Amino acid sequence: MLELRPNCECCDCDLPPDTSQARICSFECTFCATCVEQKLGGLCPNCGGELLARPRRPANNPPSGARVYKPEGCTVR
Repeated sequence: MLELRPNCECCDCDLPPDTSQARICSFECTFCATCVEQKLGGLCPNCGGELLARPRRPANNPPSGARVYKPEGCTVR
């Protein structure tokens, strides 16, 4: 099961389980669509992998409680 991290690693905006704005790589690094398009060029700054739309879950299905926020690393390799 996906961890569903609750925020963007770049800008720390909230990404609820049912949002269409979350993007993830194969390691589940999580970013918002705006950061992916405007800052990252579709690539994960952590692993270099492709960032794709995260599947949505019903809002009553809780996300992970672990927030990851790394604004200093929010650039493409």
